[in-house]
Amino acid sequence: MKVTVENKKGLQKDLKVFIDKKTISGYMDEKYDEIRKDVVLKGFRPGKVPTEILKRQFGKAVYGEVIDKVLKDTTTKALEENKIKPAGQPKIDLKSFGEGKDLEYIITVTELPNIDVSSINKIKVDDYEVKIDNTETDKRIDQIAKSQNNFKEVDEKYTAKTKDLVAFDYKATVDGNNFEGNEGKNTQLVLGKDLFIKGFDKQLEGVKKNDTKKVEVNLPENFPKKELINKKAVFDCKINSVKSPEDVKINDDFAKTLGATDLNNLKELISKQINDEFKNSLDLISKKQILEQIEKQKLDDLPQNLIEQEVQILSQGMKEDELKKNKKSLEEQAQKRIKTGLILNAFGEKNNIKVSQDEVNAEIQKQFRMMPGQEKMVKEYYEKNPSAIDGIRGSIYEEKIINEIKKSAKVNKKQISKNEAEKILKAENEKNLKEQEKLAKQSTDEKKTKVKENKETVSKKPKTPAKKKVQAKKVSKK
Repeated sequence: MKVTVENKKGLQKDLKVFIDKKTISGYMDEKYDEIRKDVVLKGFRPGKVPTEILKRQFGKAVYGEVIDKVLKDTTTKALEENKIKPAGQPKIDLKSFGEGKDLEYIITVTELPNIDVSSINKIKVDDYEVKIDNTETDKRIDQIAKSQNNFKEVDEKYTAKTKDLVAFDYKATVDGNNFEGNEGKNTQLVLGKDLFIKGFDKQLEGVKKNDTKKVEVNLPENFPKKELINKKAVFDCKINSVKSPEDVKINDDFAKTLGATDLNNLKELISKQINDEFKNSLDLISKKQILEQIEKQKLDDLPQNLIEQEVQILSQGMKEDELKKNKKSLEEQAQKRIKTGLILNAFGEKNNIKVSQDEVNAEIQKQFRMMPGQEKMVKEYYEKNPSAIDGIRGSIYEEKIINEIKKSAKVNKKQISKNEAEKILKAENEKNLKEQEKLAKQSTDEKKTKVKENKETVSKKPKTPAKKKVQAKKVSKK
C-alpha cells in the first residue's frame, strides 16, 4: 500500500491510496478459500470446487465483499500510519478499481486539531461547602413532622372541625336516581382541604361519630359521566369516625419511622441531605466556571463538518425562516460547543480517562430507581436506542473530566452558610435569565437589521420604464 498525503484548506486532508492488483488478488484467494468450504456444486466433492469455477459463479459478489473489506482495513491503516485523527466519518472516492486491476482511491478527511491542554492547570474555580447549622436541621425535621398525617381518637360527642379527619360511608343520587360509582366505603377526608368535591368538606363540619348527614353538591366538570356534570347530587353519609390532628413527637421513635437509627442519626442524615441539595446546584456553578474559561482558550482551526453537525442539532424543530433568522447565533453556539468538547476530550485522552460499562449500568439503574414501576419501559428504551446509552456514557465521561480538572485547577475553597448559598444561587439564576434575554434581543435585532436591509435593497432597484401604448393605425378604405 502506498499513501500520499495532500494538505488542503484548514484541517482538511486528502490521502491518495494505491493498492496493487497482487494484494487485491491475495484478498480474493482468501475469500474463495473461505466460501469453498460451504459451496456444493454437482460433480465436485465438498471443499474441492476449483477457484475458476467459483470465479464464474460468485466473482462479482466476492469482489464486492473484498473491496469493502480492503477499503475498511486500508483506510484505518492509512490514517493511523499518518497519525491523523479524523473528525467525523472520512469520505471515500474510488478512482480506479475492477477485477484484475490496481485499486486507487482518495480519502478526504477533516483532521482533529492538535490541542495543548497544559493551560488547563491555570483554571481557577470556586468549590463551595455549605455549613448547615443545627437550627436549619431542626427546622427541616419540624416541617417533616408537621407533614405527617397523625390523628388521635376523640370522644364520641366531639364535633368535627377544620383539619380533623372524618371517615364515612356514602350513597349518592341525582334527581333521586342511582348512578355508576355512587357509593363509597370508609372514605376519609381532612376537612378544609376540599379535595373531594368543592363545598363537600364544609358541610361535614359539626358532625359526630355515628351521625347521618345529607350533603348536597354540584358534580364537578371532570366527573366521568358527562351527562351528570354540574348536576346537583345528594350524598347520604354515615359518619364512621372523627379524629383530631395530633402533633408528632420528635424523638427516637419518630426518627426510626424515617429510616434513622435514632434522633441524632436523623439530624446527621437531614444535615447531609440539605447540604447535598445545595452542593449539587453549587457544583453546576463551579462546572460553568470551568467551561467558561475553557471557552476562552484559543484554537486556530475548528473542524467545519462538526460545526455544521452541531448547528443541525441546535436547530432541530426550527422552521426555515427561524433557522435563517438565528443562523449567526447558532453558528457561534456550535463553535463554542465544539471547541469546548474538543479541549475536554483532549484532556480526557491525555489523562487516560475511561468510562466502564459498570459505570453506565449504574447510571441506568439510578434511572430505574427514579421511575419506580416503569423499569421495563426504561430498559426497553435503552435497548432500542443505543444513542441514548452513548449519551449517558458521554455525560459520565464529561463529569469525570471536570472532576479531574478540579484536581489540577487552582481551587478556591469557600465555606458558606445556607443563606449565603441561597443568595449565590439566586444571583446565578438572575444572570442566566439576563443571558437568555440578551440572546433573544440579539435574535430580534438581527431580524430587524435583515428587514431594513431588504427594504433598502428594494428602494434601490431601478424602476422599470412604463411600456409605450401602441397607437392603433387607422386603416383607410380603398
